[in-house]
Amino acid sequence: MADPEIHDNADRHQYELPVEGEIAVVTYNLSPPNLMITETLVPQRLEGRGIASRLAKHVIEDARARELLILPVCPFFAAYFQKHPELADAVHPTYRTILGL
Repeated sequence: MADPEIHDNADRHQYELPVEGEIAVVTYNLSPPNLMITETLVPQRLEGRGIASRLAKHVIEDARARELLILPVCPFFAAYFQKHPELADAVHPTYRTILGL
């Protein structure tokens, strides 16, 4: 189920999660059927709390619901998919090969 606190700010090309007065974001470029994830930013004081993983889960679910394939250019997303190869179906086939999925 999608995280209701995470908002897709399409005008800014980023998913946003407000936490304790700050905003964690995942930036993207949308070119259907592809969703290129370019960066994941979590404010330093919020690091180590699973916020980036929470964003990743939401983005993957949203991409699947929209029938988009993820291009994980962002190092965090690339590593996330390598740690969770069961999610490889959400990744564009070329990136599956690059990431060894």
